[in-house]
Amino acid sequence: MTGAVGAPGRSRLLAALVGFGLVLVALNLRTPVTSLGALLTEVSEEVGLSPALAGVATMLPTISFGLVGGAAPWLVRRYPPARILTIAMVVLAAGTAARASTDSAAVFLACSALALAGIAISNVLLPMLVKLYFPTRIGMLTGAYTMSMILGNTAAAGASVPVAEVTGSWRVGIGVWALLALVAAVAWLPAAWRDRTPRRRPSPEYAARPGGRSDVSRPGRPAPVRTRLGWLMAIHFGAQALNGYAIMGWLAVLFRDAGYSPAAAGLAVAAVTLLGIPLAFVIPTVAAAVKDLRPVVLVLAAASVAGYTGLAVSPASPALLWLGLLAVGQAAFPFALTLIGLRSRTPVGTVSLSAFTQSAGYLVAGFGPLLVGVLYGVTGGWVAPLGFLIATILIQAVAGLAIARPRYFEDEIDSPGIDAAGEESRAELRR
Repeated sequence: MTGAVGAPGRSRLLAALVGFGLVLVALNLRTPVTSLGALLTEVSEEVGLSPALAGVATMLPTISFGLVGGAAPWLVRRYPPARILTIAMVVLAAGTAARASTDSAAVFLACSALALAGIAISNVLLPMLVKLYFPTRIGMLTGAYTMSMILGNTAAAGASVPVAEVTGSWRVGIGVWALLALVAAVAWLPAAWRDRTPRRRPSPEYAARPGGRSDVSRPGRPAPVRTRLGWLMAIHFGAQALNGYAIMGWLAVLFRDAGYSPAAAGLAVAAVTLLGIPLAFVIPTVAAAVKDLRPVVLVLAAASVAGYTGLAVSPASPALLWLGLLAVGQAAFPFALTLIGLRSRTPVGTVSLSAFTQSAGYLVAGFGPLLVGVLYGVTGGWVAPLGFLIATILIQAVAGLAIARPRYFEDEIDSPGIDAAGEESRAELRR
């Protein structure tokens, strides 16, 4: 990993710290969400969250990821990205600790939103930082941090309740994760110190455009929104994220309806996550190494369709096969993150594409559990909800096949000189 950074003279120690820092940041990106989910009943009773407010708390992640993440390109045009990420981790730690210490429902939700804002910015920055520091190892680093994200998600889901029981307080169960965010912030301090010069002018990538004017940098109009590839990326990301949230929210209910105990149904959800951990590293590595991504797109989509079909026909047996297929299908998440780096030329382009793809995608994904719940409530069964999810997988596959051809979203914008400016942009961002 230490040889991944391409800037001449960059120390191997700094490269190692950056790689380690990426993994540490990713470890934090789902802990506030899953720790609250595990202790939501206790939190609601003591803080006074009504069922409606508890519903708001569960919707906050996708809303925050969709709305706040879009601010990342604006921030990157003004401040060094390593410093932004460090501050985002501090914000995450502060929000996580503050919500664990309040007795007010309103303050709890506000602090949750603060913590999630730190995550939203970090979500968008990670693909850019991989492109910036490890431009030749996008697949490996994306796989490493995605795997770390899944491990953090699993750890928070599994450890929050035991921590609360041992300490006798749900506050410790959800608040302890603030320490992990602080560790990530500390790990980024060397890069943030090196990256201490504020951005006072547009990057050379922007300046290379005719007349020195940048479509990318125009406030409120990120370049991907005006490109076909940008929209395809957003559709692909939104479809896979919708399925991910639907599985997290409803798979346990499906297995309980099939006769499984609550504990066994919970294990089924955990199995999808655990089986997906090695795939989170393998799929990005493969995607970055091959030129034709169509087989990857088709395998991921086919696995999801087969898994959903099996659950609709015979959910109880062979359940492990269906769970394995769903785990393969869920590898579309690290694949989608890898595509952000592969379909943008420069770090500045990457953060723009990342912001648009993830913001639009997460806003779409937020409707997934809701629509599955509506279909389940109306029909009283799982054929219609699973049919809906299969339809979204087909949309994901169509968008993925269109993205599979190697190209960059910047090329869909009239931008002479962008190739020569790309390395200048990367060098400026590193200063």
